[in-house]
Amino acid sequence: MNFYARRFNVYLMLLMMLALASTSCAMFHKKKKGPEGAVRVHVESASSADANSQPVSVLRADPVMVTITKDAILTEADLLKAVLVQNVGGFFVELQFDETGALTLEQYSSAYGGKHLVIFGQWGEKLKDGRWLAAPIISGRNASGKLSFTPDMSLAEAQQWVEGLNNTAKKLQTGK
Repeated sequence: MNFYARRFNVYLMLLMMLALASTSCAMFHKKKKGPEGAVRVHVESASSADANSQPVSVLRADPVMVTITKDAILTEADLLKAVLVQNVGGFFVELQFDETGALTLEQYSSAYGGKHLVIFGQWGEKLKDGRWLAAPIISGRNASGKLSFTPDMSLAEAQQWVEGLNNTAKKLQTGK
């Protein structure tokens, strides 16, 4: 049996070049990213003189000043999913938090009944759009892990924000 080492090496080299070309194309070809979203949930502060608090203006049409704690109690890192619910009168957003977020929501809603949760949102390809969206009153203990509110935004903005929040939540859950 005759063995041609040169021919074998040429075939091996061609095979390696094909494999390298297919992986390098996939490596340099980036998938199109969807919109991103961010959410920050703050709690109303009891004192405006505290160094850890700041006043914010919520709602664009009829602004309301609320003094909040500077540190957010919940973020998109605590989020499992966001849902945009449309009904006859308009729409609202429901945020479903993970176990840690649900416990945080329960603790703060128990301790700060009658105060406001103030929600800041960002959306878009580079999180360029953002503002204070809502300030629902804490009516009592919330052990469900869900936070529902009507944001001060158009339906198109809300759709983009919810899609971005879900994209960001999936990235954070998978650790990418």
